[in-house]
Amino acid sequence: MTHAVAAPPITSFAADVRAGLNLTGQKELSSKFLYDALGSKLFEAICELHEYGLTKADERLLQKHARSIAAQIPGDVLVCELGSGSGRKTRSILDALTPRGHITYIPIDISPAALADCRRELSDIESVSIIALASEYIEGLHEVAAMRTKGQRILVLFLGSTIGNFSHPADSMFLREVRQILQPGDALLLGTDLEKPIDKLLLAYDDPLVVTAAFNLNLLARINRDLDANFNLDRFKHQARFNKQTRSIEMHLLSLTKQTVSIPAADLTVTFEANESIWTEASHKYSLSEVQNITSASGFDVEAQWIDPIWPFAETLLTASGIG
Repeated sequence: MTHAVAAPPITSFAADVRAGLNLTGQKELSSKFLYDALGSKLFEAICELHEYGLTKADERLLQKHARSIAAQIPGDVLVCELGSGSGRKTRSILDALTPRGHITYIPIDISPAALADCRRELSDIESVSIIALASEYIEGLHEVAAMRTKGQRILVLFLGSTIGNFSHPADSMFLREVRQILQPGDALLLGTDLEKPIDKLLLAYDDPLVVTAAFNLNLLARINRDLDANFNLDRFKHQARFNKQTRSIEMHLLSLTKQTVSIPAADLTVTFEANESIWTEASHKYSLSEVQNITSASGFDVEAQWIDPIWPFAETLLTASGIG
């Protein structure tokens, strides 16, 4: 059984594009807008690249430890996932939970295309009902909390390393918002990409097959499609940078020349100087002590942690403490 909720209106996209490209200094666009229908498919392709080990590490840990994760969350469990994507990684967790009975799984994603893929990927699990929410994370989680039945625990899955897309202290603030919605004893499974050599990181975000470049440039193509803009993609270049101060990989779209772009649906005309960039994503790389610090400061207790030895990556099982 599946249900879908309507996507946010495109006018919010136009407003955010207008605000981000009007910033003085560094122009920005939110990474969440990378994931339209085509962007979601391109990201799935990135996850298959040899150079991008993050997703494979995430999947290895979930497949190996799903039963241990499920065993530490007793009773009736309502499962939701922030940024579900295709849902492929989630299968291991759902398979480990279904022996105890019927499970309701609620993927929350801003991309309707990703939610459609998720429903197709997981619809064959007979003991799972899927309720898909096309929503921002916090708004969606509030809806999930309202669905809770008496005595039911919530398990929030925040896989991959999406928490790394939040700059510090925004990561702690976001986790605190999640904690305030949950009740003591609810659980959060948090994926975090860990520190590793800079050259290895740069290659992961600027691959030789230029799939990541296509993923990033598709954001400009999306603005052309959805907002009637006239970005010339040949005049922009994907660029991955490592920010030593924040220990983050940043993705930028670099203007190769001075140019002016019109975006009618955002009521905007914007000028780019040569070598000026649009910052589209940051991916922070954590130390293990940092994971401990941000989660405990946000009202969670660490119950267990698993680390992939091939591509340093951590899955941390957290429970909401008695103090929200």
